[in-house]
Amino acid sequence: MAPRRGPHAMNATTRHQVHISRDGELHIDSEPQVVPDGVDPSQVVVQALRLEAAGSGLPVLVQVHDERTGSQFGMQVMPDGTTRAAETPQQGTAHQQQKGSLSDRLAAAQAAGRAHDFDTATAAADDILQQLTAEQGATASATLKAAEFRADLAYLRGEYAFATAWWTWLALAWFDRLGPGKRRTQVAARNAAQAWMQLPPHEAGPLASDLVNMLLEVAAPERTAALRAQIAERLGQANN
Repeated sequence: MAPRRGPHAMNATTRHQVHISRDGELHIDSEPQVVPDGVDPSQVVVQALRLEAAGSGLPVLVQVHDERTGSQFGMQVMPDGTTRAAETPQQGTAHQQQKGSLSDRLAAAQAAGRAHDFDTATAAADDILQQLTAEQGATASATLKAAEFRADLAYLRGEYAFATAWWTWLALAWFDRLGPGKRRTQVAARNAAQAWMQLPPHEAGPLASDLVNMLLEVAAPERTAALRAQIAERLGQANN
């Protein structure tokens, strides 16, 4: 993923997306990372990015999506290897204006996405998600709908590992929120499988277990049998 700047990264050199799965698997900008036994993935993130911060002498902004706790948050990795919370707007009036224009900002981000200006759309979507998560929670309906747009952008950008992980999480989140048999859950599940199918074998393998477990959890086994058969067939081909 190309580095991006946003309104919370004005004093940072680059912006990175971090995803930690329920099982502790770690991806930085959709790239899988090795997590040694007994080491928390967040420590690996700091060690991986502190060199970048030290090289530039400026903080590196990180947007973290941690499925283990269902949390999303921003932090800065400092040149000395310490971390700080991401900066937030300090003036109440500015924050109220930002909150009041949330629907307009989302509409503008969607328009940028339709125009294939994915950098602008993604940066805006990330900021909207951060605000919604802080104000309403990671699994609020509005947050999940914004996350769907963000997952779509990842797919359109060719960031299929990121899209797979997000759609997998979204399917489970909608299932928990709405219950079984709901359209949003089923669409998210299919989108996760579709994104996974686009992955090269070395990226597809590590995400297969979470994907299959999700398909079994959000629907009766017979309803996802065809998808799971396709996944198994592709894994078998990769191992031959």
